[in-house]
Amino acid sequence: MTAALSARTWVSVAGLAALVACSPQSQDQLARGAAKSVVARAATERLPGVPVEPYTDCIIDNASSTQILALAADTVVGVTASSWEIITGIARKPATLECFLRAGMSGTIV
Repeated sequence: MTAALSARTWVSVAGLAALVACSPQSQDQLARGAAKSVVARAATERLPGVPVEPYTDCIIDNASSTQILALAADTVVGVTASSWEIITGIARKPATLECFLRAGMSGTIV
């Protein structure tokens, strides 16, 4: 096992331990914050010119708890192809598209 992988493993274990020790509301806030950072990184990399904050807010606000947790887990390894699949799946939901329009975003943002 490489040092980088070992460090990632310990960060993951420490993060999980912190989540377990928190109240359910705190766990949700931590997971949403972690997922939001992954979405923001993905949007910055893959959608130049799209306003990152409203895009990210719309994605997180319309994600299921399972999607939030999957994206939050990617904070350790970074944005992956799987992350992007989850993000684009959320972006295609009608409620997310409506959110984009309310935020003043139009055009192709998936």
